[in-house]
Amino acid sequence: MIDTVLLDLDDTILDFHKSEAFALKKTLEELGIEPLSSIIERYSEINDAQWKLLELGKITREQVLTGRFEILFKELGVNQSGDKAWQLYENNLSNSYFIIDGTIDVLEKLKNKYRLFIVSNGTASVQDKRIAGADISKYFEDIFISQRIGYNKPKVEFFNGCFEKMNNPNIEGMIIIGDSLSSDILGGINAGIHTCWYNPKRSENMTEIKPEYEIDSLDKIFKVLEEI
Repeated sequence: MIDTVLLDLDDTILDFHKSEAFALKKTLEELGIEPLSSIIERYSEINDAQWKLLELGKITREQVLTGRFEILFKELGVNQSGDKAWQLYENNLSNSYFIIDGTIDVLEKLKNKYRLFIVSNGTASVQDKRIAGADISKYFEDIFISQRIGYNKPKVEFFNGCFEKMNNPNIEGMIIIGDSLSSDILGGINAGIHTCWYNPKRSENMTEIKPEYEIDSLDKIFKVLEEI
């Protein structure tokens, strides 16, 4: 029986790609670069690849934050500082939050039956502001961000750090719900908890990571919770 639900933040509760496009457009404009859709799409590809390298432990968080811009600027032939771009972008991203349609209704129903926690990879100062702006902290018992825990999902150390702060709960009664197979689902598997892949685009799973459950709409989680 499930009594504890861990929810990823970006692209599970908040629409990160929408925030990313908004923040990047503003950042490029501030740097004097025309924010073409092709540039924004390319940045997103680079950013995703850099975060996956971080998940694998191949690069550091600091390398992700500046390196993604340095790679983009090199491809564009633009002479700009990756560090300056990161600072502008983080500020713009901090003030950008879009709640995925239907999420609040789901949280309202979940909060009365389960212990709810956010588990997020990301920069603490950015996520703090976005969570506050979206006014969703009231639904959660606690919020765990990788920068504060000291490890990133999918490392088991991230989850062990969360469990310790949760006073070592019964992991058999816990499930993680998130959009990332390599971060959320693999992390849940590593931690020995139930897993549910939130897959609204119905993307094909081409990996060896196998979630226990899969949903294409967050409100379908109630059926999953009843089955376990």
